[in-house]
Amino acid sequence: MAKVLLLADHNGDSLNVSTTRALRCAAALGEVDVAVFGSGAGKAAEAAAALQGANRVLHVDRPENASPLAALIAPQLAALAADYDVLLAPSSTFGKDVLPRAAALLGAPQISDIMEIVDERTFKRPIYAGNVITTVRVPAECKIVATVRIASFTAVEAAATPAPVETIATDASLPDHTQWISLQASGGDRPDLQSATRVVAGGRGLGSEESFAMIFQLADSLGAAVGASRAAVDAGYVPNDMQVGQTGKIIAPDLYIAIGISGAIQHMTGIKDAGVIVAINKDGDAPIFEAADIGLVGDLFQIVPEFEKALGSG
Repeated sequence: MAKVLLLADHNGDSLNVSTTRALRCAAALGEVDVAVFGSGAGKAAEAAAALQGANRVLHVDRPENASPLAALIAPQLAALAADYDVLLAPSSTFGKDVLPRAAALLGAPQISDIMEIVDERTFKRPIYAGNVITTVRVPAECKIVATVRIASFTAVEAAATPAPVETIATDASLPDHTQWISLQASGGDRPDLQSATRVVAGGRGLGSEESFAMIFQLADSLGAAVGASRAAVDAGYVPNDMQVGQTGKIIAPDLYIAIGISGAIQHMTGIKDAGVIVAINKDGDAPIFEAADIGLVGDLFQIVPEFEKALGSG
């Protein structure tokens, strides 16, 4: 059985849902140890230990790991992965930042966005904005290093018995050319867009930054994250970290509400794994309706307030 090391994505206290989804993939490949890098991140380590499929949790606890800085974590991860057959990370912002560095240090090629396991060394991954699915095979002499496409795997359940947590250290030397300065988050208290189970997104049809306020209001009523089409981002309605699609975030919420979004192929690439898609658009021929489970044709400035009113009376 292959030995698999999975890099956990966490905030110090809790795991990002991307880790629970990546663990589903990892467990299909072999016996999984979960690596939690942090400083005083015991709660995150315990959360990882409580997941089905985790054999052990390796907590690399040192002050330098207090912030998720890829330049510092990658050499430690590479040192830790030396004795493993497979190194995986979720294809989150954190995973995509750390794993290429670790792969370079290990002298191994990296596969990005595993979406399906064919066999223990063969995988499927999307290319060309998801329009083509390619099959890749890792040579027998190479360590498997890959990111896992979060939208393609469901989260694992809680384990009946928690896995053991081991606090360990590595002998990796850390560079001093990169320092953590600060973190600025624009999402406030709303769920993380990439891992949220509900997402409300707005497009160019809103017409202005001011009108986008109704998207935020509806999202808050639903406890949802907020996304946007590239057209809305390019128009300056919202910052680009809210963009969903080929050049934005690939998401798979249980519910996706697209308001004033036409449904260009680049946008649909980012939501094709969503559970239920609700589309609101005045153009009945908009491409979004071809993928929508529920479609409302009409003026969003009339429909959304009615939607809000219905939620308030529920």
